[in-house]
Amino acid sequence: MSKKIYVIDPERCTGCRLCEIVCSVKHMGISNPAKSAIHIIKWDQEGFYLPMHCQHCEDAPCMAICPKKAISRDEVLDRVVIDYDLCIGCKLCVSACPFGAMGYDPDSKRVFKCDLCDGDPQCVRFCDMKAVDYVETSHHSLQRMRESSERYSEVMRKHCGA
Repeated sequence: MSKKIYVIDPERCTGCRLCEIVCSVKHMGISNPAKSAIHIIKWDQEGFYLPMHCQHCEDAPCMAICPKKAISRDEVLDRVVIDYDLCIGCKLCVSACPFGAMGYDPDSKRVFKCDLCDGDPQCVRFCDMKAVDYVETSHHSLQRMRESSERYSEVMRKHCGA
C-alpha cells in the first residue's frame, strides 16, 4: 500500500486562511487561527502565501527531544503523533521544531500539531484552490515528473525554437 504525503502548492494559496479556521474548529472547537495546526505565512506585498504545518519529519526533532517519549511515529499514516497521557507540557518540542509547526495552547496547557485528522485532513477538504493536498506518494512523484518535463519543454522551446 502506497503511503500518502501532505503536499503544499504556494502558487495556488490565496491567503484566505480557511484552512486555519477549519483546523481550529475541528481540533479546538473554536474559530481561532492561533489555535490551528496549519498557518498561512503571508507576504502581502508580493502576494505570496505559504501554508505551513507539521512535516511529520522522518527524524523528527520534536520526537527526539521529548523527555517522556510522548511523541512517536504512527507507521500506519506515517505521521508524528503526541500521546497526551505521557506529555508533561514542557514545550521542548515547540522549540525544537525547525518549521515552527508545533504550537502551545495556554488555555488547555497542551502542545499541539497537525495530526492529519486521522487520515482525512480537513484543511485539504475545504481548500477550494487545492493549495494543500494529501496524495499518494506515487501520484506526487508522477506529478513532479510531469511538471519538470513541462518546464524542460518550455526552456527547450525558448532557447532552441523547438
